[in-house]
Amino acid sequence: MLVVIVAMVGIVVTVMMVAIDGGSGGCDVTLLDVSSLRAWDAFLVLLVFYTAWASPFQFGFLDRPRGAIAILDNIANGFFAIDIVLTFFVAYLDKSKYTLIDDPRRIALRYIRSGFIFDLISTIPSELIRRVLPHSLQSYGYFSMLRLWRLRRVSYMFARLEKNRKFSYFWVRVLKLICVTLFAVHCAGCFYYFLAARKKDTSKTWLSLAIIHFNDRNIWNLYVMCMYWSITTLTTTGYGDLHAVATEEMIFTMIYMLFDLGLTAYLIGNMTNLVVHGTSKTRKFRDTIQAATSFAQRNKLPVRLEEQMLAHLCLRFRTDSEGLQQQETLETLPKAIRSGISHYLFYSLVDKAYLFHGVSNDLLFQLVSEMKAEYFPIREDVILQNEAPTDLYILVTGAVELISHRNGMEQIVGELKTGGVCGEVGVLCCRPQLFTVRTKRTSQLLRLDRTSFFNIVKANIGDGTIIMNNLLQHLKERRDPMMTSILADIEHMLAQGRMDIPLSLCFAANRGDDVLLRQLLKKGMDPNESDTDGRTVLHIAASKGSVECILLLLDFGADPNKKDSEGNVPLWDAVVGKHEAAIKLLVDNGATISSGDVGQFACFAVEQGSLDLLKEIIKHGGDVTLLNSLGTTAMHTAISEENVEIVKFLMEQGTDIDKPDVHGWTPRALADYQGHEEIKELFNVMQPTSRETKVCPPESPSAPYLTKYQSDPTIHLFTPEETASLARETGSSNGKLRRRTSFFQNSLIGFMSACPRHHEGEYSFKF
Repeated sequence: MLVVIVAMVGIVVTVMMVAIDGGSGGCDVTLLDVSSLRAWDAFLVLLVFYTAWASPFQFGFLDRPRGAIAILDNIANGFFAIDIVLTFFVAYLDKSKYTLIDDPRRIALRYIRSGFIFDLISTIPSELIRRVLPHSLQSYGYFSMLRLWRLRRVSYMFARLEKNRKFSYFWVRVLKLICVTLFAVHCAGCFYYFLAARKKDTSKTWLSLAIIHFNDRNIWNLYVMCMYWSITTLTTTGYGDLHAVATEEMIFTMIYMLFDLGLTAYLIGNMTNLVVHGTSKTRKFRDTIQAATSFAQRNKLPVRLEEQMLAHLCLRFRTDSEGLQQQETLETLPKAIRSGISHYLFYSLVDKAYLFHGVSNDLLFQLVSEMKAEYFPIREDVILQNEAPTDLYILVTGAVELISHRNGMEQIVGELKTGGVCGEVGVLCCRPQLFTVRTKRTSQLLRLDRTSFFNIVKANIGDGTIIMNNLLQHLKERRDPMMTSILADIEHMLAQGRMDIPLSLCFAANRGDDVLLRQLLKKGMDPNESDTDGRTVLHIAASKGSVECILLLLDFGADPNKKDSEGNVPLWDAVVGKHEAAIKLLVDNGATISSGDVGQFACFAVEQGSLDLLKEIIKHGGDVTLLNSLGTTAMHTAISEENVEIVKFLMEQGTDIDKPDVHGWTPRALADYQGHEEIKELFNVMQPTSRETKVCPPESPSAPYLTKYQSDPTIHLFTPEETASLARETGSSNGKLRRRTSFFQNSLIGFMSACPRHHEGEYSFKF
């Protein structure tokens, strides 16, 4: 036993020294895993409970180590010795800087300066102490009491449990009070027996009066008797049958009873706080209801207002007691966490609200972050008709109805379901609220105040325009006389520039509202402002044929030849819309169609089959023979469309049918390949092939990729070499493929019908 003890102490000292040296690079120390450390601490707490019972018992009832208690005591000491070693590898929290310290040297120095000495002494076995100390100090119980130093672990454990959300605070506190009471009773009983059993003359002790020949009694019977005395003394309900006799016993009893006063006050105070805490919310609620009722009676409020006030207070109490007051919870969190929670809960709902259809994700995220969720009880007014426009609401759950007050009568004009918006007209147009909004049942609504809304929208002018368009469209779709009147008022306010919501020039141009456009231009807005597609305000005005708007924009310096993302210029938009006045105004102010992608314009005209549009392009100085952005020409498109009239017109404009596109295909080769006999004949008549000129496939083996429209899928056509090869494989004598008549121009079936047949009814094609 002695050898084992010495070895254990040596290991502890060695580890301590290694840990100290490890800070300077002498050893690589790995910190313990957090989950493993917590499990180890929980196991040690169980051993501490054993120590809390065994140490006072050994002190009072045992004079030497014996039996199972001695064995268990040494086993527990062994585990605590291991814990001493492990403590040198556990990081700690520096409370002054709130940082985790994992430096082994600093960990070791801190532990040595704090509890290392007491931990080491309390771990030494009692057998060793009895052999080392003098005979007069060889009492078994004195040294075992030093192990009560370990009780601090229980205090730390209860402190953690009280903060752990997985456990009930009430029951953790009750368990702590029970443990404190039992420990006090146990220690007092053991010490009371110690005073009597260790006295030389046992006839003058409480034991001699209570039990004759008490030395012959079982130790557990004596323990139960001591516990009985301790409990009855603590509770002062039965003291007197076992009373103090010796002076030492009387002194201890007096001290114990004084201690009982404090312990009883501690127990009663804690239990009272726990009970009061559970009923304080109800008491506060009753006081609030009483105060509200007194206020209503004192001021003679109408019954309906009093009922609404009391219903709201009742809902607040119910939601608070059930944990539904989420806004109060969110207010205690950092803004980033609040925004994340609001985004998760309400983003999809706000996105579906008609007022925010089509706005950017950035705007939606900002709006949702500023919205506050509120609960309203049944039949409560959320908005009053004609009140100031301060908030708009979006319904999350429940149902609300819209009520109009006319001639003192209430008329229900609508009802909102989940995702419905109310109060938006008042907020956006700065006019009194149109309706009274009243809940039909308990409802949750998102509230957004007017100031926050405009602060966000002012930084997103394009989104503000979308919101206003959504509102106007919604009012038009209502087809209600009242909504029609409101719509007219809003449009009048728009024309006068009296709207607080920021609007773009594109919004005014789309509406053809030259008055609003003038107001916005006078505020210094850019006349070349563009939308998300790159279309400028002048593009929109030209496509609408709004001469007044075009004139205003040109006067304020708008560029008449600015291209959008697709290469279109304002003059082309006016030409497509056949707005003659707009065309003349743009041309007079320097607009030219050649500033845009003329090749694309010509291809578009061919796709539409519009010869007049081609003539307009030429009329305004456009060259219809140019390549478009895809690398093809109007002639190639006309051949694919098999439009002989346009092919003839393009040839009259000087189109070279032997000029290849970017794929290397000339119009003549393409017509020959596609088998358009009428077009081929037209080519031979108008531009016959000279002996020096030879129609041949392009040098590049790649085949053309022709589409009817830009959005159509591309279709791979066979090169002349592939055509001849397939013809040889099918046994065609003239080296050409037979082509079935196609009734579907440029359709998939048409291309399939133009492909070679290996057998009757079978065609070969590629995509």
